[in-house]
Amino acid sequence: MNIYTHQSENIRNTWILMTTFLIVVIGLGWLFSLYFGNPVILYGVLAFAFFQALVSYWFSDRIVLSLSGAREISRDTHRELWNITENLCMATGLTMPRLYIIQDPAPNAFATGRNQKHGIVAVTTGLLDRLDRSEIEGVIAHELAHIGNRDMLIMTMTVVLVGFITLLADVFLRATLWGGGNRREGGQVQVVLMIIGFALMILSPIIATLIRMAVSRKREYLADATAALMTRYPEGLASALEKISSYPRTMERANHATAHLFISNPFKDKKGAWSNMWSTHPPVEERIKRLRGM
Repeated sequence: MNIYTHQSENIRNTWILMTTFLIVVIGLGWLFSLYFGNPVILYGVLAFAFFQALVSYWFSDRIVLSLSGAREISRDTHRELWNITENLCMATGLTMPRLYIIQDPAPNAFATGRNQKHGIVAVTTGLLDRLDRSEIEGVIAHELAHIGNRDMLIMTMTVVLVGFITLLADVFLRATLWGGGNRREGGQVQVVLMIIGFALMILSPIIATLIRMAVSRKREYLADATAALMTRYPEGLASALEKISSYPRTMERANHATAHLFISNPFKDKKGAWSNMWSTHPPVEERIKRLRGM
């Protein structure tokens, strides 16, 4: 299996996961409408989910930059970073993104923006201080890959759907506890719906979170493979990941809402199968192994 088949497989699996997300949302809306005896609820759930996704699509980049404390830079202030990014864009035909710097000693980086035309790449001061040119090039190529592969739209929609499913679960549980429901249905039907509802509402946020993590991991592997194609030097990114992951401290501006966007988890992961299952990023050792296997 080569890089191109890895990319095709990751894209296909990601869309399968996103379709599963949508099915879960529709299923929860249908359960709501059935339990309360009002089919309009299903349409309301879908309309609200669409509105929430639309708002997040347009304003997610501003929110992420604000949470990270990033400031925009120019060619004059950071010439080497600008030239690296510009050269990669010229070689791959991508639009030059806006560049931002985060004052943080921990080496890390992320990309955001709703499409190529509005792409943004942000790096920490720690990344510029600790990595050499080929390693920085590998990191920038990885972030440009996210933009070129349109990962940001998928990741934004994933975050929105996770939050929306969690909100639905909370509303349903509160409604059942306060005695809501369709009184015209028989008692047994009400009991069955309540049991199903409780099971779905308890499990749905857990399943949604696991799917979000799975989507994030797929996009990281795909971006690594794409970055290797861009630079023709997988060792640059592999070495960068080693340095980033070996930094001992958590990012000062780390935030759980945006952690999945960074090239490496800004919260220092604990080792072990249980920790890996709940991490938004694939094991860095596996990423490095795949890159060096190219």
